[in-house]
Amino acid sequence: MLDPNMQTQRLWTSNFFILIIANFALFIAYYMLFPTLPVYIKEITGKDALTGLAMGSLLLAAVLFRPFAGRLIDTGKRKAVFLFGTAIFFLCTISFNLAPVLLILLAARFIQGFGWAYCNTAAGTLASDIIPKPRLAEGMGYYGLSLSLGMAIGPALGLFLIQGYGFQFMFNICAGYVFLSFLLALLIKYSNLKIAATKKPLSLKTIFEKKAIHPSLVIFFTSIGYAAVVSFLALFGQERHVSDVGLFFVVYAISLTISRPFFGRLADTKGYDMVVVSGLILCSLAMTIIYFAHTLPVFILAGMVYGIGYGAVQPTTQALSVLYVPMERRGSATATFFLFLDLGMCLGAVMWGVVAHYFGYGLMYLMVIIPTLLALLVYLLFPREAEKQQELSIANS
Repeated sequence: MLDPNMQTQRLWTSNFFILIIANFALFIAYYMLFPTLPVYIKEITGKDALTGLAMGSLLLAAVLFRPFAGRLIDTGKRKAVFLFGTAIFFLCTISFNLAPVLLILLAARFIQGFGWAYCNTAAGTLASDIIPKPRLAEGMGYYGLSLSLGMAIGPALGLFLIQGYGFQFMFNICAGYVFLSFLLALLIKYSNLKIAATKKPLSLKTIFEKKAIHPSLVIFFTSIGYAAVVSFLALFGQERHVSDVGLFFVVYAISLTISRPFFGRLADTKGYDMVVVSGLILCSLAMTIIYFAHTLPVFILAGMVYGIGYGAVQPTTQALSVLYVPMERRGSATATFFLFLDLGMCLGAVMWGVVAHYFGYGLMYLMVIIPTLLALLVYLLFPREAEKQQELSIANS
């Protein structure tokens, strides 16, 4: 039975719908560049060893600037920060056409990561403000669809465009999606929060939100495992002589899209513990299935299981990171969450490459279970705290 408060809290407002579409357009552009920039770098340099710099420079900037983005967002100007970051992202995307020189391209990519840190953190904070608190996990599940659908469409669209029309056309289309996101964000009716400017000096305590650390640690360990999937599964498929292993990601994206809102609603009605614990167990199970996979149907099964598991963990932990944080600290909480996610991705991409070199991809995927179980252990250290805070927030809403 639904909580009576949930029935009176309207989730689907015009602001929420516009924010989802704006974020969807932004994530299409974001993921269009992931598989295409390495190809572009190889084309202009002729060196495979340099192709990973495109992702590394963006993520490095995102990690460095997210805490400062959170601090600025906590002044109450959520929408303005989103527009600022989106504008930076747009200008850098356009600049890829102008400078087919590696150092200039990497500099533009680094600045683009700066813009991404601001617009992505601001978007998540806007979502947490717009969504009614008793329906926060459910709302974050729907909001997360913009990410998963962008993840599903962006890479395929980017590769299709460079193969059929070339890099310049692809960069222009990518920039067009960012500009569309900017225009849509202008339509969001959001007044700046009246938050007094903080007088606290810049420090770890003011940059990071303490109450968001626990769920952020959970996503940190989970994203270490996620990095192994997105970075090396195609190579593992080649090793196992499985063609069309890309279908794993199609099924993964579909499962992720379906599971996000379902598990979000389940977390709001039945509690966060059930959702996060189940999701982490499913993520571990998926790694075991990948280890034993020698045929395409088994890889597809793994993609379905992993999509359901990650779809349960990511939006629920993101909701937990802001659930019991005051409005004036939600920007820092969101920045803390995504910073830990980015760090996990960076660490995982480097670490699993070394592990695969010495032990092979098969054993590597078995070892991916370790950080996933560490995420489960970290979560189980504070499940009652999460449940009590959830009940408190619903009662006070």
